[in-house]
Amino acid sequence: MRNRSCKTRMKNVIRGLDEAVAAKATDKVAEELKKAVSVIAVAASRGVIHKNTASRKISRLTRRVNAL
Repeated sequence: MRNRSCKTRMKNVIRGLDEAVAAKATDKVAEELKKAVSVIAVAASRGVIHKNTASRKISRLTRRVNAL
């Protein structure tokens, strides 16, 4: 149950970041990225996802934000 809720939270935060990127809301994107990185890092530290998976997700999200 804990893993499922943690993964769901991670997916929702990533979805929020994707929506902000699609809307090109630059002020909101930085805030959403910070939140997403934090949630992904917590999921990795708790063992919900592998640390390399977390690193890959953070890297891809950061590249997407920097492309704006």
